[in-house]
Amino acid sequence: MSKEQIVTGVDIGSTKVVITTGTIKEGMIDIIGISKKSNSGMRKGMVTDIEETVSSITAALDEAERMAGVPINSAYVSISGSHIHCAQSKGIIAVSRSDGEISEVDVERVIEAARTVAMPPNQEILHIIPQYFSIDGQTEQIKDPIGMSGVRLEASVLVVGGSVSAIRNLGKCVSQAGLDINNMFFTPLATSEILLSKKQKEVGVVLLDIGASTTEMAVFEEGNLIHAKVFPVGSSYITNDIAIGLRTTIDAAERIKTKYATADISKVKDTDEIKMSSFDPSSTNKVSKKYIAEIVEARLIEIFSMVKDELKRIKKDGLMPAGIILTGGGSKLHGLTEFAKEYLRLPAQLGFPLIEVSGMVDKLDDPVYTASVGLMLKGIEGGQENHKDGSQFHPSVDKIVDKAKDIFKHFMP
Repeated sequence: MSKEQIVTGVDIGSTKVVITTGTIKEGMIDIIGISKKSNSGMRKGMVTDIEETVSSITAALDEAERMAGVPINSAYVSISGSHIHCAQSKGIIAVSRSDGEISEVDVERVIEAARTVAMPPNQEILHIIPQYFSIDGQTEQIKDPIGMSGVRLEASVLVVGGSVSAIRNLGKCVSQAGLDINNMFFTPLATSEILLSKKQKEVGVVLLDIGASTTEMAVFEEGNLIHAKVFPVGSSYITNDIAIGLRTTIDAAERIKTKYATADISKVKDTDEIKMSSFDPSSTNKVSKKYIAEIVEARLIEIFSMVKDELKRIKKDGLMPAGIILTGGGSKLHGLTEFAKEYLRLPAQLGFPLIEVSGMVDKLDDPVYTASVGLMLKGIEGGQENHKDGSQFHPSVDKIVDKAKDIFKHFMP
């Protein structure tokens, strides 16, 4: 990558499109353009209206280009949604060299062999993330087998896949907005680049991204992504619950949620009330803040119970020393960190950027922008692969990580 090449991340969510663009100078990101536009053309991470999604991407792109003062021709794009699935897979090969020494070619071959995991016919592989290797059936987990000797090489990998139609439709929207796709990344992989330290990924950490219509959970241990899950519920459900509970409009419910909602019901007094007329002119009622907190708590219990059940299923409940890192627009809910600590019995904190950033750094305090900046970092790490249109973009996006050296970036603590 050239010293000051423009790098752009495009995070396309169910309610918004976020674009950040900048340059990389001596390892530091210099943000020169940033934009956020509403998007009503997607639901649960899947395109439901191509024209609306293209319009939102185009509007965000125009604003980012005006701010940056340079044209944006290509980008790294996020993909998520309830269609995303992950599965463990193994590959086994015979070492190719006659002297038994394992080479980069052998590593690439065994990763390729692991791709044969049984995927549903409507699913395609997005990422193959190596976990560890073993030689000749030995129980030791090896991170870098190159240069070692053996007859048989095995690889254990995590395969992340998604719906063929969802991936292609998203690619088509980006293409029609006038952008080439350098690469697509599962959103938590991008977000982890900016929010999680190497130490956290090594000892064990959960990244929880609470979006509008989905909540993404990514579990890291020993430097690797070991599990991921997308739950089909997010912060917009809290808004809907408030609208139903208070018999008001969605817009009024969103404003009430932003100003008064809390996840810490113990801090709300029984006598605290709000005037509904301040949010909905057609209503003259007064509503108890505690009642609002009870509505919020009920939905949070649903979301965090799914997280807890998933951790139990993979035998990691209560076993994440670095705890849980909260991000996404839903993480801005007052008192959520304390709620997560108590419910999951894990350390919890809001995610904040761990990298050096110059330019429009004040914007990065908002978790809405972390995924798009993470996409920039992930793209720099993985290199560029131009795909001029969505139909040509093949979602084997990692391509087994072009070279073995790129593969081992996933291993390093």
